[in-house]
Amino acid sequence: MRHGKKINHLSRTASHRSAMLANMACSLIEHKRIQTTTAKAKALKRFVEPIITKAKAENNDNVERNTHNRRIVFSYLRNKEAVTQLFAEVAEKVADRPGGYTRIIKLGNRLGDNADMALIELVDFNETYDTGAKKKSTRRRKKAADTAPAQPAAAKEETAVEEVAPVAEAAEEVATPEAEVAPEAEVAVEETAATEEPKAEEPSEEADDDTKKDAAE
Repeated sequence: MRHGKKINHLSRTASHRSAMLANMACSLIEHKRIQTTTAKAKALKRFVEPIITKAKAENNDNVERNTHNRRIVFSYLRNKEAVTQLFAEVAEKVADRPGGYTRIIKLGNRLGDNADMALIELVDFNETYDTGAKKKSTRRRKKAADTAPAQPAAAKEETAVEEVAPVAEAAEEVATPEAEVAPEAEVAVEETAATEEPKAEEPSEEADDDTKKDAAE
């Protein structure tokens, strides 16, 4: 049983595993980022970060320590060009970083065997992530976002007041024609009544003429 054994053998012998991790570490130092499976990336992270720490300038303050650390790193990598680039270019970039030199980004599953893929890279060589500039810009944007909504709210209130005033004026204009129509209706009623009254009196005059003729006879 494997109780308490945290190392991942990666289904390889010890010699095969060490050779594979050394080659992957050299590729990471040369290209600054490589794509592999997640299990190998996690194993490489534990393998390469102590080596990068030995290459930092603060651990090579004199010639004796520099030579000693170079020999230790070479015993792991077994590549002179990778060791030279590690102590020159990479050590200068990671000088102010206290550990955590690599980053693992998961890429999903690989077609074919459905293996979980990942990208492992050196943090200081990725220019896309500029954390300091992003923090400053987000703080300024948040302040601008808090003050900006106040002005549209006031503008909306003013437009609402302006819209209510024309509606009230239109209602008054509609109400005044109705008041003017009422007297016209009353005049029309009076005229119809006046025209109807003479018609009612005409039969009475004819009746009086008839009575007069009868009396004359």
